[in-house]
Amino acid sequence: MRMCAVCKKKGKAGRMSKLADFFKAQNREFLKVARGQGGLPQIDKKPVRKLAVLTCMDTRLLYIVEPALGLNRGEAVVIKVAGARITEAFDSALGSLLVAVYELGVTDVAVVVHDDCGMVHTTADGLCEKMAAAGVSVTDIQAIRPHLEAWADPVGEPVPAVRDMVQRLRKNPYIPDSVQVYGISINPANGKIHVVEDSME
Repeated sequence: MRMCAVCKKKGKAGRMSKLADFFKAQNREFLKVARGQGGLPQIDKKPVRKLAVLTCMDTRLLYIVEPALGLNRGEAVVIKVAGARITEAFDSALGSLLVAVYELGVTDVAVVVHDDCGMVHTTADGLCEKMAAAGVSVTDIQAIRPHLEAWADPVGEPVPAVRDMVQRLRKNPYIPDSVQVYGISINPANGKIHVVEDSME
């Protein structure tokens, strides 16, 4: 039996209410600890190291990428997108990178991919099938299918994937040649990094 739209909305509202309550409770604890430590240090929005990190949204990288690279709060801007990939002539990830370069003074970009990335097993076909099963219309799916194919299907193992992304950014007409681009692979299980592409290569 299919659930009515009103019931679905009520279900979502209930889940969101519990999640919102969780967030609020955690925030009260966070603020309590922060106040006990004299408050949060005031940090400028421009990254001290003039660095942007383009990395994956994988949950295993939370609180791992920055310390593994020796970065503290305020030292870099971090852009997260599945697979750490930018494939369109313009998308929100590239837009964020342009803001980092032209508004925040970024001069170096580190593309950080990781072992066992879920995007290796993600395909346009698989995404389209799951969207259709969730009730997304065929028309809407077909409208974005070419973008999904260009974005998801070419993703391979981390080393060739990061090399491809580095070359794309180095050749991107909107990013000045003065910006240095690095390619790094990280193991999410232990935090060890491997510099795949140095800016001098």
